[in-house]
Amino acid sequence: MTLSRPEEVLMNTRCLAIAALVAASLLGVQPLFAQPSDAALASAPRTLEEAAAQRARAEAMRKDAERHFEAEQAACYDKFLVNACLEKLKKARTDTIIEARKIEGQAREFERQTKRAEIAAEDAQRAADAPRRAAEQNEQAKTNRAEEAANAAEREQKLAEIEKKAAEGRQKNTADAAKRQAKAEKRAKDAAERAAKKPAEEAKRQVKAEERAKRDAGSAAKKAEKQAKAAAKAAKAAAPGN
Repeated sequence: MTLSRPEEVLMNTRCLAIAALVAASLLGVQPLFAQPSDAALASAPRTLEEAAAQRARAEAMRKDAERHFEAEQAACYDKFLVNACLEKLKKARTDTIIEARKIEGQAREFERQTKRAEIAAEDAQRAADAPRRAAEQNEQAKTNRAEEAANAAEREQKLAEIEKKAAEGRQKNTADAAKRQAKAEKRAKDAAERAAKKPAEEAKRQVKAEERAKRDAGSAAKKAEKQAKAAAKAAKAAAPGN
């Protein structure tokens, strides 16, 4: 009958365990530890927690084997077949360590498979999400370009408004300067005209003053003449014999 690989491992393990027990009973050596159950030997871990427990159990098996070897080694020297006792003890220790390695190997293989499965699942998820991410990135890129275009247009508009205000300011300054220049020129012209008219006006005032003085002198002369005539008439009237 052909056995599967797990069944073959289980059968070999059973045979080794039985042989170790028989040898131990013949040599007076106690078993190293309680042998794992058939289910524990035949089944691989199904979760990471079970894998961690198996690795811990394998480590405990190795430590127990070493402790038992050290404890039972001295007893072999009290037996008749010392070398045989030591060889059986070493073989039992070795068999236990080998079995611990198998148990640990199952656990580590499960952990590696789990890690590979996680990586594969992540890769598959990334591959499945790639179109969506690409679409989101494309949409985001469109949004960014639209925002950049809007911002650029807004900046251009602000710059145009600033330039327009600056041009209006320059134009106003130019117009104000022209007005101030025109006023200054007019004031200078008026001052020149006044300066030019001043001698003529002064001459007119002088002529008017002279004419006014002449009129005042004529009036005074007429008034004096009139007063003289009045005084003479009064004196004549007051003379005796009139």
